[in-house]
Amino acid sequence: MEYRYLGRSGLKVSTLTMGTMTFGGSEKVGHTEQTDATRQVDLCLDAGINLFDTANVYNAGVSEEMLGAALSQNGRRQKALVATKVRFKMGEGPNEIGLSRHHIIAQCHASLKRLKTDVIDLYQVHEWDGMTPIEETMEALDTLVRHGHVRYIGCSNYSGWHIMKALAAADSRHNQRFVSQQIHYTLHSREAEYELVPISQDQGLGMLIWSPLAGGLLSGKYRRNGGPETGRHVGGHREPPVYDWEKLYDIVDVVVAIAEERGVSGAQVSLAWLLGRPGVTSVIIGGRTDQQFADNLRAANFKLSDGERARLDAVSQPPLIYPYWHQTFTANDRLGPADRDLLTPYVEDFKRG
Repeated sequence: MEYRYLGRSGLKVSTLTMGTMTFGGSEKVGHTEQTDATRQVDLCLDAGINLFDTANVYNAGVSEEMLGAALSQNGRRQKALVATKVRFKMGEGPNEIGLSRHHIIAQCHASLKRLKTDVIDLYQVHEWDGMTPIEETMEALDTLVRHGHVRYIGCSNYSGWHIMKALAAADSRHNQRFVSQQIHYTLHSREAEYELVPISQDQGLGMLIWSPLAGGLLSGKYRRNGGPETGRHVGGHREPPVYDWEKLYDIVDVVVAIAEERGVSGAQVSLAWLLGRPGVTSVIIGGRTDQQFADNLRAANFKLSDGERARLDAVSQPPLIYPYWHQTFTANDRLGPADRDLLTPYVEDFKRG
């Protein structure tokens, strides 16, 4: 297992992270009982995974409870880094939602109790809250770090301007900065490359990737001519949205072709592509079964060739939106490192005419 620094912090995390959304869940996203959850935690620890991701809202706190129960046995907690999140509704009262000081601090204490731990290694705001001043949010997170309840903070599902506003607020008050962002980024959904990937590189944020297989759509199981009878999308799950199914299946065709050529699963190909993208720190894997977990774990040691990566890049490359297409025409003589990772392929196409 490879370990990478989480942003500009001194914390090293495994390139694969265990996701726990299925712990105590429903059939729509997958349902994992405690015995199976503990065994899967052991499977991941044995493979070298050291980061375990959950959220207070996952199954109304049950996921945190189950992860806490699994890690509290036989010294597992000492081998693990625990990440959880706060933002969504956790009760009926008017203050049981959002990123106010009240909600953040109350929910942190509740998460600590459910997780059976004294400290959360990475505490992430789960989504933007446009009704709470960002200064209040960042100051509350800073308080949790200074009091020893949280070691590092991060954000999830923020836009580019949300991140920069939060970092500016933290810097102006000498508060703790985000060290990472958790985002959706796949072969099929590359919108993050417009703003979020460059911001991560420019501002020193690690990137944790949720649903790297797009809920199984990029595993190779779903094809133009059909797919499995069970799974998230069969059960009505609609994250991520698919606006162009033909484009998706064009990508899947290349994923499956490379998988067959190399004798691996489509999931390993899709995960390996992500692990080789600029700025990616770790991808969050899950599974309904031990077999799915075991297959995903093999992606940590699977490497794509330059030619294979070029095929996947080409079939999944998104169109440039403004102002980026304009920059390829007029700014290509003065692009910085974060600019080049996005624009170089398009600049080359422009120069070729």
